[in-house]
Amino acid sequence: MAKGKVKLDKDLLEKVKKYAELSGYSSMEEFITHCLEKEIAKLEDSDSEEEIKKKLKGLGYIS
Repeated sequence: MAKGKVKLDKDLLEKVKKYAELSGYSSMEEFITHCLEKEIAKLEDSDSEEEIKKKLKGLGYIS
């Protein structure tokens, strides 16, 4: 598996750490991977590219 680095806001990183521990994940990386896989699966199940863009805009990832 390829590895990379992602910068996260300090407050968000603290939340990730907290919820990863509370949810029983073995690491923050495992928790983040699971969350991203779930979101990507939702996007892949979408009907169109327009719907994907709309969802990403709603989440604040694109403008």
